[in-house]
Amino acid sequence: MSDPPLREVFGRLLRRVRLRQGRTLAEVADRARVSAQYLSEVERGRKEPSSEVLAAVCTALGVDLPDLLAAAGRDLLAARPVAPVLRLADARAARPPSSMGRAGEVRLLVAA
Repeated sequence: MSDPPLREVFGRLLRRVRLRQGRTLAEVADRARVSAQYLSEVERGRKEPSSEVLAAVCTALGVDLPDLLAAAGRDLLAARPVAPVLRLADARAARPPSSMGRAGEVRLLVAA
């Protein structure tokens, strides 16, 4: 499974912040100096905002750009499937022949 496009992640986050603040598209767009239509398309993930537009919308919303970027990273990581966990019992069952000794066991656990 691949990550969603960043424009979709940014759009969802910006819309979530705007709605939590109870603000309209027109109000935020006006403060960011972009059209309401363009901001709507950004929020829906249809337009890829430039770094300048992203910064302007963040400023209009009172959000720090690094905080938005961090939230986008968290959203992307949360959407990824969780890797299976290697349990010690599983490692013992998959252990190489005993001729490898303890060092072989350690390598097996580290490699997994």
